[in-house]
Amino acid sequence: MKINTEELEETIIPVKETDLIYGIDDRPPLKEALFAALQHLLAIFVAIITPPLIIAGALKLDLETTGFLVSMALFASGVSTFVQCKRIGPVGAGLLCIQGTSFSFIGPIISAGLAGGLPLIFGVCMAAAPVEMVISRTFKYMRSIITPLVSGIVVLLIGLSLIKVGVVSCGGGFAAMDNGTFGSLKNIGVAATVLLSVLFFNRCKNKYLRMSSIVLGLCIGYGLSFALGMVDMSAAASQNLAGFNIPMPFKYGLDFNISSFIAIGLVYLITAIEATGDVTANSMISGKSIEGEGYLKRVSGGVLADGVNSFIAGIFNSFPNSIFAQNNGIIQLTGVASRYVGYYIAGMLILLGLFPIVGVVFSLMPDPVLGGATLLMFGTVAAAGIRIIASQEINRKATLVLAVSLSLGLGVELMPDILKTAPDAIKGIFASGITTGGLTAIIANIFIRVKEDKEDKTQ
Repeated sequence: MKINTEELEETIIPVKETDLIYGIDDRPPLKEALFAALQHLLAIFVAIITPPLIIAGALKLDLETTGFLVSMALFASGVSTFVQCKRIGPVGAGLLCIQGTSFSFIGPIISAGLAGGLPLIFGVCMAAAPVEMVISRTFKYMRSIITPLVSGIVVLLIGLSLIKVGVVSCGGGFAAMDNGTFGSLKNIGVAATVLLSVLFFNRCKNKYLRMSSIVLGLCIGYGLSFALGMVDMSAAASQNLAGFNIPMPFKYGLDFNISSFIAIGLVYLITAIEATGDVTANSMISGKSIEGEGYLKRVSGGVLADGVNSFIAGIFNSFPNSIFAQNNGIIQLTGVASRYVGYYIAGMLILLGLFPIVGVVFSLMPDPVLGGATLLMFGTVAAAGIRIIASQEINRKATLVLAVSLSLGLGVELMPDILKTAPDAIKGIFASGITTGGLTAIIANIFIRVKEDKEDKTQ
């Protein structure tokens, strides 16, 4: 007789009481499973397609390439979600964990893309993915180095650097900078309409309006921009919208350089910490214990899947994936924690990724529409970083680590010309405020030693 040690452990270690209708291993009826899957899809769809749209805009890619990247982001997210929910061997959390394109990598990816195009992006993203896989096996040792303070600083820097990207989109994007229409009343007006719409729906008491607030805001902005003649439909005329997007491994080739590798590798390091928090929260909501062997198995499997899925995403011309925290809230709202619902979500994402019309429709979206929605999303990333930092004791050492990391990180972000005369290798590593601030936080947290006075401890 085979004994399930994880189930035995759950009976010994007390778990959180929940109001779940369907637990992790329950199989909801088809109708209820599809309804729950659709709600998750509404919450993640925009977040999945936004990073490729921002990256394509910054690199000034054509409509066909942008549409393909959006489609592959959906496809890769579907595959990644299936792996997380199914748990294949040691890979996957075995929970209702949804994966999608990560916002954290946008800054370093744009820097890599400007240096070497899409081949360099996919090359370094795949080469650095094993960083997260290794951390999943040695997490208990890394926690003393990547502390919550360090994680909070990096998440804050990611949010602050992305806000700049959001503001550029609100003004009309890089194309508007070239043609002199950047910051026009039309662009700002559309972005403001989207932002206000998202805020309005987000504060509604109706949970369905709240969950789909970003989608509704984008639809309103898209309709307004279409009425104002800002949507160039002629660009879509040359595209084959009736066929299928066949995933083509290594379509754009691969390239590598060490500076981009270090920048991307650091973000993988932080993403592993974030994934741990997301799996922990998901376990609690799903009524599973957050201690013991079963918990460690779920966490290590989830973080390992993060790295494996990001590697797979690179093969299929997409960007690194991470676990989406917002789906934990939907599990609470619906009372459905069944990992089998994840299979339906994965299937929906894969199907959406195979239809070119989905990618092209969103690729035609004017930058101010996207900017109005993402500005709020990026602000919440920064706010999450502040919450992580605030949850720690801010003693003299923490103050020094925080001060030096934000000073150097934001300094590079606000005044990139400071590295103008630096060698290319140095410039490539430290051109990103996220990388500069993150590395500074790790080193400062290890080497700064402060002997606390008795007065400091009593205050």
